[in-house]
Amino acid sequence: MDKEGKMVIFCLLLAAMSCPVFTQIWSATVVKSLDALVSSCVVIPCSFTHPEGNVPMSRLRGIWHLLNDRDQRIYHNDDTQVLDSFKGRTRFLGDLGRSNCTLEITSINDRDNGPFCFRIELLATSNSDKFSFVEDCVELRMLHDPVVPELIHPKTAIQDHPYTVTCSVTHTCSTHMPKLTWSRGSADGIIEVHRERHLGYWEVQSTLTFIPEEKDDHSEVTCTSHFHGSKTSSATLTLYVKRKEDYNHIIIPTVVGIGTAVIFGVFCIIMVKKYKTRITELQNREGSVLNRLSRLSRRGRI
Repeated sequence: MDKEGKMVIFCLLLAAMSCPVFTQIWSATVVKSLDALVSSCVVIPCSFTHPEGNVPMSRLRGIWHLLNDRDQRIYHNDDTQVLDSFKGRTRFLGDLGRSNCTLEITSINDRDNGPFCFRIELLATSNSDKFSFVEDCVELRMLHDPVVPELIHPKTAIQDHPYTVTCSVTHTCSTHMPKLTWSRGSADGIIEVHRERHLGYWEVQSTLTFIPEEKDDHSEVTCTSHFHGSKTSSATLTLYVKRKEDYNHIIIPTVVGIGTAVIFGVFCIIMVKKYKTRITELQNREGSVLNRLSRLSRRGRI
């Protein structure tokens, strides 16, 4: 192989080795779509990489803009450069020095569907390096009605025994998570947990434990979710309480049944004895009559 051919192969190999590196230099991880409750808020998780790795925040500027026009900004550290319709409604939650570009949007309305893209600018003395991640943008799906909580509970409750109900609801605003309340019970019997289910979606879970009484049978227990922006949703269960197993409902009828049987048996014995005595008396009386007739019969023959 001649020198020129070797050079071509070397260049091709170098290009093949270099492409993955350069394609990974500028990249962003942004959820493609998120549910957003109208009048509430949404938090858009975002992370990115740039040529210089971790850079002091003083040298970085983060911007969020509309996909079709990077000059239509929904977030900028200079509020005068933000669209009027987004002023005061966007807040940068990320840390640019740690490659975090997470954004919060509040007071969601029907026009906030996006797509929204992140842009990073590396500031220097003489020039700036800038990059918009237009291939990794987020689109919001508007929800006019909040998600209904999910209830998990045993089918029946036992009187005077602890009964546990779990209520959970998903949301997309971790900075203003929904508040779950119950129609009964006390704070001492409630445990609440907040956790991330997957990228962009969180879950609030509330567990209620209480002691049901017999009077609670067929009563209702309601869990209500209060979302940021004043919207609410609720789920209700009907409580079926089983009487405590104290065996009174078995022992008492059994005792009554046995007592009734004993009384009836004694009555039968008395009646049988009385009947036998009566028969004996009748038999004796009948024997006396027959004897008299027999004596009278013998006298007549004499």
